[in-house]
Amino acid sequence: MKTLKTHIPWLDTLLPEGIPYPSSTLISGPGGTGKPLVEFAFISAWLKANGSLIAIPLQYPTPDLMQTAMEKLYNVDLKNYANKIAYIQFDPHTETCEKLNNNTVKANMVKPGVWDQAVIMAEKMIEKSDLGTMVFGSALNLLLFSTKYQNSILTKLKDIAQNDKSTTYAFAVSTSAYEDKIKILEEAADNLMYTRVEKPMKLFFKISRMKQVKFLNKEVQVPISKEMLEDIRDVAESTRKKRIPEIRKIK
Repeated sequence: MKTLKTHIPWLDTLLPEGIPYPSSTLISGPGGTGKPLVEFAFISAWLKANGSLIAIPLQYPTPDLMQTAMEKLYNVDLKNYANKIAYIQFDPHTETCEKLNNNTVKANMVKPGVWDQAVIMAEKMIEKSDLGTMVFGSALNLLLFSTKYQNSILTKLKDIAQNDKSTTYAFAVSTSAYEDKIKILEEAADNLMYTRVEKPMKLFFKISRMKQVKFLNKEVQVPISKEMLEDIRDVAESTRKKRIPEIRKIK
């Protein structure tokens, strides 16, 4: 098993050997508890080590918010990695997927077959690397609100986390709804982590399980500002209110 050090002090304390790859990581916790902000720590390390990235941030309508957060939190300007990053923009109104520009695919990720098509299309947009490709997905629990595709997309995500050993995955899901189904994904992932927030907006992080590497099973406070946590919470809430009714109507 290969590993990658993050060089982020609070995270390296918990993961002295680094992140195992290829593997699947799931960050779970209630809505608004900063899960993607922790994911960005792994993305930062991956890009700095010359890895390639496919980003599926379901709660962000455009890549701009992700780019802003990465720069503020981890001093990473995603524009410097333009050839290494492809974005999949979630669109519940389209039937399949289509290329928007040189690094962005628009796709209805609720449909398992479209998921595969979009990832293949995105892979063709990025440079290959010795490290491989990381597929990053946040707010994936939104997909479970589809009346028609809930079971099939859950099966798809479980299969990815449990069986695909060709790619590194970093996923985040909220437990605020469908907790029983999120439990299935928690059990399938190689690496399992949790976040929670205490008033006044203090983010806490804990690792529950890792694949073949040592880790410290201790909860730590993540040094992310109240303002950044509030921003991500507000974006998530806005997206949830807009997207859930749209997803439920998908035929």
